Amino acid sequence: MTIKALHEALKNKKVSAREVVISYLDKIKEKNGELNVYLEVFENDALKQAKEIDERIASGETPGELWGVPLAIKDNILIRGKIASAASKILGNYVASYDACVVEKLKKAGAIFLGRTNMDEFAMGSSTENSAYGPTKNPREASRVPGGSSGGSAAAVAGGLAMAALGSDTGGSIRQPAAFCGVVGLKPTYGAVSRYGLIAMASSLDQIGPIAQTVEDAEILFKAIRGKDEMDSTSLEIRNSKLEIKKIGIPKEYFSAGGVSAFGGGDSLDPQIQKTIDEIVKKLSQNYEIREISLPHTKYALACYYVIMPAEVSSNMARYDGIRYGVRQDAENLAETYKKSRGSGIGLEVRRRILLGTYVLSAGYYDAYYARAQKVRCLIAEEFKSAFEEVDVILAPTAPTPPFKIGEKINDPLTMYLSDIYTIPANLAGVPALTLPSGAQLVAPHFEEKKLFEVGKFIEHG
Repeated sequence: MTIKALHEALKNKKVSAREVVISYLDKIKEKNGELNVYLEVFENDALKQAKEIDERIASGETPGELWGVPLAIKDNILIRGKIASAASKILGNYVASYDACVVEKLKKAGAIFLGRTNMDEFAMGSSTENSAYGPTKNPREASRVPGGSSGGSAAAVAGGLAMAALGSDTGGSIRQPAAFCGVVGLKPTYGAVSRYGLIAMASSLDQIGPIAQTVEDAEILFKAIRGKDEMDSTSLEIRNSKLEIKKIGIPKEYFSAGGVSAFGGGDSLDPQIQKTIDEIVKKLSQNYEIREISLPHTKYALACYYVIMPAEVSSNMARYDGIRYGVRQDAENLAETYKKSRGSGIGLEVRRRILLGTYVLSAGYYDAYYARAQKVRCLIAEEFKSAFEEVDVILAPTAPTPPFKIGEKINDPLTMYLSDIYTIPANLAGVPALTLPSGAQLVAPHFEEKKLFEVGKFIEHG
């Protein structure tokens, strides 16, 4: 059942919110032990919320669009009174003292939270294997990863364990797992959705967005959570834009034989993904003009990202010292307390990124790495801006390969990082991007999410 279908069913009293919630809770009980999607299920709270909604409908109120919609929430988005561990041991006992802005909006809209989903620790990973609480499995094929870092949220939607979900996307962490699990994922424009209440990874890149079964469901959720928030100075109101889509751009660097090699991958795009994209291009050509474009600086995006992101990670992770909140390992002095707490509570991938970030920010290396990466980031953003003077929407792959097997890349960080080669540029430029179940990715200019939904629906339905 989609969000729209549930809305109609509740309005016509063909189903109750309680019945819907119970059906999802039963599915979670049946499958979660195998898939490890949820770290915690809010069964009592969900049933209580459903009861309240049913009572309001029975009293004559017309249900809102999100009334009774059972959602999964990524474990780095705060829900007041609930643990928010970011899948890390160091925050294993941290209880949120306030609601994230998106959670507050969804509560007011009548959505129901089924539980918090597994993820790569502090959102650092592309497979959800870096969780301190074990890997999540892909519901389409349990031997394969669901992608990351929002793998739990994507798996929840794909496996029927939630109607829709929220994730966060720093370098592809909504779109790549959505593609791997065969669902829809949206990374909004940077600033379109408040980050207040999101446990920060890299603050200039992070963005909260929806994962859903259909483009329409993603649009409904996005409309509910978007907008300016006084608690996030980077958030903005979305301007109303003219919906005029004539030209779709195909970046030649993404598809040419040496395209991925130019990114640093060493392999061409997987033939099955190439075939799928070719079919989508053929379909789009029935309604839009297809034009080849060039994004030459995109080949530097991966290297640029893995300088800027770890630098921001090293800064944001400094707060987890075992003193103010989270797990504390007592020692003889303060320095040893920091060392023992962080050493026992933080996983290897997070440590790796802290070390990388500390290095690139250190004296003698700041200008050579961090300052230069920021300049390249500006070039990438300008390149997108120029491209959107030629075309209205860009079509690209989401990931270079289909979902890989659990354990296949976990000991090879560089190969794992290459999973995000096609998603990272949109984060660096701050532009919105939508992934479809086919594994295709649509990119639009800043605050032009409407164009993504329009083209996405055309691909989905024709």
